[in-house]
Amino acid sequence: MAPSFLSFVSLYGIYLRRCFATSGLTSQFIDIDDHTTIHLWAPNPDHQTPQQQKPSLLLLHGFGPSAMWQWRRQAQFFSPHFHVYVPDLVFFGDSTTKSKERSEVFQAVSMGKLMEKLQVKKYHVMGTSYGGFVAYHMAKLWPEKVEKVVIASSGVNMRKADNMELLQRANVENVEEIMLPETATQLRTLTRLAISRRFTMVPDFFWKDVINQLYSENRNEKLQLLKGITLLAGDDSCKLPPLQQDVLIVWGDKDQIFPLKMAYELKELTGKKTRLEIIQNTSHVPQIENSTRFNNIVKNFLCGSS
Repeated sequence: MAPSFLSFVSLYGIYLRRCFATSGLTSQFIDIDDHTTIHLWAPNPDHQTPQQQKPSLLLLHGFGPSAMWQWRRQAQFFSPHFHVYVPDLVFFGDSTTKSKERSEVFQAVSMGKLMEKLQVKKYHVMGTSYGGFVAYHMAKLWPEKVEKVVIASSGVNMRKADNMELLQRANVENVEEIMLPETATQLRTLTRLAISRRFTMVPDFFWKDVINQLYSENRNEKLQLLKGITLLAGDDSCKLPPLQQDVLIVWGDKDQIFPLKMAYELKELTGKKTRLEIIQNTSHVPQIENSTRFNNIVKNFLCGSS
């Protein structure tokens, strides 16, 4: 592994931290109970005044690198309009637990405890991919606290058959070969499925640097998280309980992790207060590939009337 001063990933990480800091967010550690510590980027409580009354927005990242790698453009865009909270989910980034729980329900409960510790009584929640699973459970568990819900590129309605189709598209035997890449070839496969652009000229040493810096920690625990997902349904019709809140679903039309057909089905399952927005020429990370369009869609939804 190259020294950190020669690592592009390490240098870009410095830039990301600066972006979050200049957005008015600080790196914080919160003990939510005796077992679990959550790292997050959040407004500095010492700098908030009564005149700064803004709605609160919780951003939940997907499976992969820590939150700052997935939400940089949203933290910058939404911070002037919302109190933005950007946590690392448990076993991502610097969030840890001694608990043996590994489900997305546990992640949701942990995020709920976090917001309670921060004394945030009501908030919107936006989750992408795996974070969308967590956002769904939070909305279901605390309808009196969670106001509006944004689910982006998240196969909350995923069946075992969908999982098998994903493995076929990736030409692998196990989902961890996609979501927890260990080799340059595996990371190229993930990139091909998740991003609409092609990176054919990127050399192996760059991919290996990404793996070493962003995918190597807590591998066993993350594998347990993959196996602990409770929403994975059987091959029969998905019986997903609808949500009480207004829900926005945002999807890339070229998503190869969770294909667009799943977005249409999810819209029907989550209730009559759900709307779907499709962002053209993007794949699994529209918040990165077309952040301007993504951010404006979400802002209009969050700031509009029910």
